[in-house]
Parts: sequence; C-alpha cells; structure tokens
Amino acid sequence: MPVRLETRGKLAVVTIDRPERRNAFNEQLWLEFGEVGKQLQESIPRAVVLTGAGDKAFSAGQDVQPDNPQIARLMSAVRDKQVEPAAEMLQFIHDKLTPLFGLPVPVIAAVNGVAFGGGAEIAARCDLRVMDPEATICFSETRLGLMPDFGGGVALTRVVGQARATDLILTARRIHAPEALSLGLVNRISEPGKSVEVAVELAEQIAANGPRAVRSALHVIRTSGSMTWDDAVRMEVDMAAELIASAECTHGITAFMTRTKPEFPDLED
Repeated sequence: MPVRLETRGKLAVVTIDRPERRNAFNEQLWLEFGEVGKQLQESIPRAVVLTGAGDKAFSAGQDVQPDNPQIARLMSAVRDKQVEPAAEMLQFIHDKLTPLFGLPVPVIAAVNGVAFGGGAEIAARCDLRVMDPEATICFSETRLGLMPDFGGGVALTRVVGQARATDLILTARRIHAPEALSLGLVNRISEPGKSVEVAVELAEQIAANGPRAVRSALHVIRTSGSMTWDDAVRMEVDMAAELIASAECTHGITAFMTRTKPEFPDLED
C-alpha cells in the first residue's frame, strides 16, 4: 500500500510509502491518498502527522517514470500541445488532496528527507512543519520548465510572503534546515532521524487542548489572510463568542482552578 494510515490515540499518522521511488507520487498513490483523506473525514482525529517512509525522502514529488500512467498520458498531451489532459490530471490530483487538507484540524508535515517539487508543495500546504536537520526542501518545478501546481505556490506565498516565495520558486534552489527555519518555512528542526517523533509530540500538545477551540482558531488562521482586517476581526469575534457559548471552556477553566490536567471531550462530527 503506497499510503499508510496509523491511529495513535487521538492522532493520525499518514505515511507516503514508496521509499524505493523516494516516495514519489504516481496514479495509484494519489488514489489511496484520497481514500485515506476520506477515512479521516469520517472519523476526524485531533491532529494529523504526514511523513514519508524511510529516512531519505519526505517525497521527491511526481513520479516521472514511464510506468506511471499519468506521465504517459501527460507526455502524449505535451507532444500534441493539448491543455485539457494536463488540466484533467491536475484536477484529479487536487481532488485527492482536498479530503486531507480540508480537515478542520491541523496537518503537520514531518519532513524526514528530501522534499522536492510536489513534495515541497505538499509540505507547504500543511499547517505546521518539522524538518530533519539533514533534510532538503526544493521547489524545483521551474528548473524543469514547470511551475507549482499542487497548490504549493499559493501556500508557500502565504507561509513565507511574496518576496521569499518568489525567490524560492523562481530560483528552484535547495533550502537546508537552518535557512528553512529562518525563513519561517518550518516551525521546528528535530534531532537527526527524529522528525516524526517531534511532529507527533507537537500534535499531542495540540490534541491536549480544547478540540473546538483548536478548530475555531485554525479556521480563522487559514481563512483570514484573504479577508479585510475588519471582516477578519469580525469573524474572529463571532467564532470566539460561539466557542464561549459552547461551554468547552468550562473544562479548561475548571482544570486551571483545580490545578489539574484538563480532559476535553471529543467532538461529534
């Protein structure tokens, strides 16, 4: 199975599992990626960790070997200069990404090796990123005469800003862990070989908090960037009022007053 789903308490760990191809995406992997996303939509965890199998690659991006049917069809479209087959392939990929990235809970990338091209884009689309000190990120598409097309160009711009995204995408240069941290592209650098462990620890910190509070705050964080200041603040106030009325805070406040660990009930989705 090229995509593995593991449940760890209130968390889910999704692993891209094609280490023999540096976890590159092919048609079968996309199909299973979409199915895993649907499974998570049906039983939503409190946080998700996304990583690659092995210790060499998070994902090298799209598998361009001839045995990938998508590439065979794409090359035929290139020869005939047809836009429609390329558009159909990209829509197919976006349809498979939507269930995971449409979850109302944080998705945390554990970048445990190279993240090139589409792999870098997938990492950029996550809400948080933990990076191994030996890992490398590269938005390599323009080097191949392509451009980001998994939503990663838009995501990167929102994460690091227009000027930095322009630099990383148009130069297609490799970014090592210290620079990725300084740019704000990643949130943590782990000890060698520990990116998944650190990502899980981060997910557990989040999962210990109020699930409704996490979802509400995350929704504002994700959506407010495209809104005016007044509209964004109004949304935040409205959602905060709804959150208070939900009474989830009674668990947290009671625990604070009694100096105990809060136990927030799960949400019914």
